[in-house]
Amino acid sequence: MSLVISNNIDAENKDYVRDKMITFNLKHFPDDLKGRYQELKLHLVNNSGEIFGGIVGEFCWNWLEIHYLYVEEEQRKSGYGRALLREAEKMAIEKQCDFIKLDTLSFQALDFYLKEGFQIYGTIENAGRHTHYFLKKDL
Repeated sequence: MSLVISNNIDAENKDYVRDKMITFNLKHFPDDLKGRYQELKLHLVNNSGEIFGGIVGEFCWNWLEIHYLYVEEEQRKSGYGRALLREAEKMAIEKQCDFIKLDTLSFQALDFYLKEGFQIYGTIENAGRHTHYFLKKDL
């Protein structure tokens, strides 16, 4: 059999690698943590259902990983980011997560996350000529 590398994957197969990795990982986690994977999608919407921001992430075993937190510029500094983060944190506590982790770049929201109780556990310099921060908050 001969294999080749392809970057033309259809929508039906796009999650193959992720799903296989999750299956592999499940073999190595304790039984009480198995089955504790769930995507997180919170949206900030108006009365018409128009989206103005949100959080996308995933609950993985005993933590919440936030991949994206975004609020439209016009709504920033109004407490919506904090409200989204607090709702995600509340959900993480309900799901018995031990911590939340996320990353941010130096031009994004580092000060916001630090004010919300996150701590830096790692950095990468010169990430697009910025600093890439990795943060964690124990629950």
